[in-house]
Amino acid sequence: MASEEECREFEQLCVQYPELVAARNEFEESLEKQAFDKAVPPPSFLKEKILSNIRGQDASGKEAKIVSMNARPQNSGWLRYVAAAAVILFVASGWFAFDQYSKRQKLAGSYSRLQYQIDSVNTILARQQQSMIDPDASMVVNMQGTQPSSVSSASIYWDTASSNVFLVVRNLPQLPTEKQYQLWAFIEGKPVDLGLFDWDSKNVILQMKNTQKAEAFAITIENRGNGAVPQGPVETMGKISL
Repeated sequence: MASEEECREFEQLCVQYPELVAARNEFEESLEKQAFDKAVPPPSFLKEKILSNIRGQDASGKEAKIVSMNARPQNSGWLRYVAAAAVILFVASGWFAFDQYSKRQKLAGSYSRLQYQIDSVNTILARQQQSMIDPDASMVVNMQGTQPSSVSSASIYWDTASSNVFLVVRNLPQLPTEKQYQLWAFIEGKPVDLGLFDWDSKNVILQMKNTQKAEAFAITIENRGNGAVPQGPVETMGKISL
């Protein structure tokens, strides 16, 4: 039921949101399980009846009456097989088409609900970003990965009037349990601790320690519970543009 553009958009969302792939797989597995659970076995007499008809006998075992329809009756046997195969193929193709249509309809409904949830989350995040800082005193500092091949990125929303600092994480590698990320503000060239944090995809916005001054912000990878002096490598960094 989806257009090519909608299919491409759905596949892109699957790459960004693993939970969508899991939901699709779970949904398809549930349909398959439901089909097997509700399968109705054919009556036991049906197989014998079909075989009897093919052999030219009725259900009682008596020879069935054969009416010749053409001058070459020897061809009627394979014609019955062809006709039976055609009927089976027609029924099977009809069931397959209906099954695929039902799956597409339900998957389209799941996609619509997930898209609505994503739009709702984006709206909430936008409202939070607008309400958590004073627009007249706000400053946004974008931090990028320090390595050439790094895809790490984050942003600092800094309210210079209230000194509130909010960290918005876009992408950071997952760390082992003994490691943590730590945010730093550089004041007169010296790093000042703004807090340790653990990050996963559910924690998008983090409120960190306040700072009244800063020339740049950076995130380092530290041992869990690190103190006020950076020890590990710098993952992302961004300078303040005046």
